[in-house]
Amino acid sequence: MRIGELATATGTTVRALRHYEQAGLLTSERAANGYRWFAASAVTRVANIRLFLDAGLTVEDVRVFLPCLDGDLRAQEPSAGFLRIARARLDVIDRRIAAQTAVRDRLAEALRTAEPSG
Repeated sequence: MRIGELATATGTTVRALRHYEQAGLLTSERAANGYRWFAASAVTRVANIRLFLDAGLTVEDVRVFLPCLDGDLRAQEPSAGFLRIARARLDVIDRRIAAQTAVRDRLAEALRTAEPSG
């Protein structure tokens, strides 16, 4: 199938598919006219990529799971590798949230002290 058909079938964008391909998560063949041509199995692969990305993993994190991306991930128990990477990613997100919360609190305090009391 062509890239537009894959985008429609997976509910994603052509741009996202090109990004996944550039990141090495997705492969295509080139037709004689230069168009990308994807196997039907790419629908499952893209769904699994989206599953990981929607869970908060990065493209780099997903690359670790290349051997698994063509199977039914929802029917499998999470692997130890997935759990390790997911916990590490959660830690990064928690630290970012804490840092942003601290910045927000400092800004809110600065506004409280700067505004005239009325």
